Amino acid sequence: MAETSIDLRDLASGLVAQSLQAGASDAEVTIREGDEFSTSVRLGEVETLKQSGSRGVGLRVLLRADNGYRVASTSSSDLAPDGIERLIRGAIALAHIASVDPFAGLAEPGEFGQISGDLRLCHDDVYSLPTEERIAWARRAEAAAMAADPRLVNSDGAGFDAATGRRIFANSRGFLGEYRSSYCSIAASPIARDVSGEMQRDYWWSQARAFRDLESPESVGQEAARRTLRLLGARRVATQQAPIVFAPEVARGIVGAIFDAAAGDAIYRGASIFAGKLGETVAAPSVTVIDDGTIPGGFGTSPFDAEGLPSRRTVIVEHGVLRSYILNTYAARKLGMKSTANAGRGLAGNPFLDSGNLFLEAGAPSAEEILHGVDRGLYVTRLMGQGVNLVTGDYSRGAAGLWIENGEFAFPVQEITIAGNLKDMLRNISAIGSDLKFRSATAAPTLRIDGMTVAGE
Repeated sequence: MAETSIDLRDLASGLVAQSLQAGASDAEVTIREGDEFSTSVRLGEVETLKQSGSRGVGLRVLLRADNGYRVASTSSSDLAPDGIERLIRGAIALAHIASVDPFAGLAEPGEFGQISGDLRLCHDDVYSLPTEERIAWARRAEAAAMAADPRLVNSDGAGFDAATGRRIFANSRGFLGEYRSSYCSIAASPIARDVSGEMQRDYWWSQARAFRDLESPESVGQEAARRTLRLLGARRVATQQAPIVFAPEVARGIVGAIFDAAAGDAIYRGASIFAGKLGETVAAPSVTVIDDGTIPGGFGTSPFDAEGLPSRRTVIVEHGVLRSYILNTYAARKLGMKSTANAGRGLAGNPFLDSGNLFLEAGAPSAEEILHGVDRGLYVTRLMGQGVNLVTGDYSRGAAGLWIENGEFAFPVQEITIAGNLKDMLRNISAIGSDLKFRSATAAPTLRIDGMTVAGE
C-alpha cells in the first residue's frame, strides 16, 4: 500500500466540513489509493514491467435550490492543503453554474451504513513473491502452453498482475467508511498453426483475491493450450436455426445484458425491454439472476456502495419473474422507489449503476449432460462485438466455437454470427448447468438457448 503521512480518514472528514463552510449544502468525498504490479512476457522475454502507486481524492458538492440541487464534482491527486483548497473552490464554482436537478441529493440519513465483519477482501500475500518470481510465474504459464503440442508455434504472451487498494468515503450526512481490497491474476494466450498454415489463438486465466488461491501457472498454460488447439481447422456452417450452448465465460454476457436491462437509468428513460415489467414473467422458469455485494471474498463484494449504503443481496429475476430493478439513489427517486445499493463511482462525476457479484443461479445438469442433449447445434466459446439493443431486444454477435453433432463436439466453427431477440432468448433458456464458478464479479454456468439463428455460409 502507498505510504503516506496523511491520515486519509481525517482528510475525508475535514474535506466534507470545509466544503460545507465554503457554501455547499451537502458534500461527498471519495479517496482512493493503491499499488499495482503488472508484467507480461512473450516467448520467454519480458515485454512490459510496471509497478506504480496512486492516490487521489474526489469531491462532489450539492447546492440547494428552490426545487432541487445544483451538483458538481472535481478530483485531484494533490492532497496538500493548497491542493485541497483549489479542489473545493473549483467544485463550488462549477456547482453555481450547473442546472438545477429536482432528483439530485444524497440518500436519507437512516439509509447509510455498512456490513460489519471480515469480508475477506484484502490479502497481503498478493505481494508475497519478489519481482523475479512474478516474472517467472508468467514465463511458466507461457512455457506450459507452448510445450503442450508442436502445433503451438507462437504466443500472444502471458502475464502476472497484482494489486492492493484502499477506498474511503465520507459525506455530510454523517457517513464515514473505508475498506481495503486485493487481487492477483495469471494468464496465457498461445497461438497454434495447422497444416494449412491457418492460425488460431485463445487464452485462459486465473484470478483470486489471495495469491494462495491462484491456479498454478502450469494448469493455466495447459488449459490455454487445450482451448487454442481445439479451434484448429475451424470452418463456417450453413445458416440455420439451432440450439446454442454458451460456455460459462461467454454465458456471463447474457447475465450482464439482464443487469443492463434492469438498470434504473434505462428504465426511467424507457430504453429497456424490462420497462414496466416488474412482477411479470421475462424468462424461463429455471432462470434466477441475483446481484449480491455481500459474498465474502467476492470480486464484486464491498461493505458499502459508492453512496454509503450497506451492500445487499438483490434478486433481479426469480424463477423467470422480474422482481427488482437495479437502483442507486438518483434512479430510485426518478422511479419513486428505494435504492438497491448499486451505486458505483469514479473519483469525479455522479454515481452510476454498478453490480456486486452478479450471477445466474446454477441448475442441476452438468455441462456434459447439456451437451449430450444437443443433436445438432453450436457451443459458443467466443463472442465479438457489442450487439444487444436493450430497447428492442435485438441480439447479434460475431461468434466462434465448436459444432455439436449427436451430443459430441464435431469440428470447430468460426466467422459466423448468432442472432435472436433477448426477450425470446430469455424465455427459450432450456438448460442451465451446475458449473457456476466466479472467475470475475459476473458469473454464469453453461447455458443452452433454443431457437436462435446461426448465420454462416
